[in-house]
Amino acid sequence: MTNKPDFYIVVWNKYLPAIRILLKRSVTGEQMLGMNRTDFEKAGGIRKSGYKFTINFINGRPNAMFSGNDIVQALITVLDGDETIHDHLLKSDYTFSFNGKYQLQIKNNSPVKPTERSVPAEEAIIN
Repeated sequence: MTNKPDFYIVVWNKYLPAIRILLKRSVTGEQMLGMNRTDFEKAGGIRKSGYKFTINFINGRPNAMFSGNDIVQALITVLDGDETIHDHLLKSDYTFSFNGKYQLQIKNNSPVKPTERSVPAEEAIIN
């Protein structure tokens, strides 16, 4: 028989293409993905009031242990198993937050690099 983490992996894999896109877009600001409550209820019987967690990825790894937390472990497994996402997690620090409304928030915590701006000739002249 299949256990709960495997069911949650199936659910997270369903949303993986959207997560990949939002992870890339998170450079410009926080991103939110609305998810279907029934997917999670079917997978593991999450209560109707929802479920909440936050995972901080620093240098490609979660900063805390989530043993015994099937839904979080499944998300970590899916994110780490995707080559594109894994590369992003290695390059920048991210926070993934899941709230009681079944929304996954993705935030890029790396500092934004200032863009170079050209200086008009008048401003470049030093007296």
